[in-house]
Amino acid sequence: MKYIVALDQGTTSSRAVVIDENGQFVASHGIEFPQIYPQPGWVEHDPQDILRSQTEALKLAVRKAGIDAHDIAAIGITNQRETTLIWEKATGRPVCNAIVWQCRRTAAEIERLKAEGAAEEIRKKTGLIPDAYFCGSKIQWVLRNVPGAKVAAQAGELLFGTVDSWLIWNLTREHAHVTDVSNASRTMLFNIHTMDWDEELLELMEIPRCILPKVVDSSGVVGMLDPGILGVEIPIAGVAGDQQAALFGQACFEKGMVKTTYGTGGFLLMQTGGEAVESKNGLLTTVAWRIGGKTDYALEGSVFVAGAAVQWLRDEMKLVSSAAETEDIARSVENANGVYVVPAFTGLGAPYWDMYGRGAIVGLTRGAGRAHIVRATLESIAFQNADVMDAMVKDSDIPLNQMRADGGASANGFLMQFQADVLGIPVVRPAVTETTALGAAYLAGLAVGVWESREQLAALWKPETVFQPGWTEGQRDEQLRQWHRAVLRAMRWAD
Repeated sequence: MKYIVALDQGTTSSRAVVIDENGQFVASHGIEFPQIYPQPGWVEHDPQDILRSQTEALKLAVRKAGIDAHDIAAIGITNQRETTLIWEKATGRPVCNAIVWQCRRTAAEIERLKAEGAAEEIRKKTGLIPDAYFCGSKIQWVLRNVPGAKVAAQAGELLFGTVDSWLIWNLTREHAHVTDVSNASRTMLFNIHTMDWDEELLELMEIPRCILPKVVDSSGVVGMLDPGILGVEIPIAGVAGDQQAALFGQACFEKGMVKTTYGTGGFLLMQTGGEAVESKNGLLTTVAWRIGGKTDYALEGSVFVAGAAVQWLRDEMKLVSSAAETEDIARSVENANGVYVVPAFTGLGAPYWDMYGRGAIVGLTRGAGRAHIVRATLESIAFQNADVMDAMVKDSDIPLNQMRADGGASANGFLMQFQADVLGIPVVRPAVTETTALGAAYLAGLAVGVWESREQLAALWKPETVFQPGWTEGQRDEQLRQWHRAVLRAMRWAD
């Protein structure tokens, strides 16, 4: 039996998952690490926390699996995207904390780019809507604000990377400095049509090309694991940003297939094949993956706060003691009693793209209680996804017949049923919901011959539960009308 290990480096934890050649999970281990909030709207990670937690998770997952490291055919990496790291080439020492994708510190710089008329050029070349979410303005901020960073970067003494690049550089003895096309496409610096870093965008954001990683396929050997970690060299052979990896893990290989991942944020992706579909409704056009030099694209809608809203209920509001109990609490009331929660803690993502939106609870009356707020928070996740799905159908002109769901919150039966109701289509939860790790493993396994084709992988995908919609069209319309009224109250609040 051959095994693949997937390193799943997320926003709040680092996990390693051991998967066998039948696509079955053998063992996993996750380690949480601290979130750093230096100022309101700023979010950082210590790069060494990321590396330490991921390396330790790898060792412990392999130990739990009880397998010989010589039987690991390859390692795949999937990661939180857009989080920006810059480190010294000679020492590997980060010049500052990682700036997390959620961080809004560069909002004013994005407004400046828009005011100068750069938005359309950025959108046409990268498929992205200019936003503080992406790496470009984060890199620019570091070079401007960290003493000596700009001069060092221009001298070729610094390296930039998203989390995949940081991990690969540190986990390979040869210090490979690479990223795959899916991560590159999230930087706001990569031309998704020429499939290369764009010189004009680099000049626009004052970023020297020499700090950027080499862009590689999503499936292919990029380096060998330092044998000091597991006692043996193992090829690192698959790399993809977390959402593209989940799309691959959900076996969405055909044009028009859609998945939603319920993680810290919520992410809907539609596979569009070899066509980079231009969005006119606030979505992103992104690279799904490149295999054997052939690129597949996707339409994406990013909801900034999904599972993070449940964490907020638990950690800040103290309304629940665990995420799991939200399901029973939500079901304990017939409805949300007119309460709507808009969890715009770090602004609003697709299709609104409002950097200045902030969280709001509206519709409160004396009869509103804990259960209503908990239920409304879960409902907000589904409402945000419905807004994205509506934009997706308009952009692609493809009617949807189902949505495949994965990620932590997909275990919540109330949320999945509410999602089906508000969308009006079946929501399918697969037997394996850890599809982000699965996608990274599949990409790595394809590269080293554990699996021969995508058709073989598609045959491994199995549904566990199908949630059928139960609302009338009138019910859906009314619920969404009220939700949109609530969103309007939260928009531009911090402007």
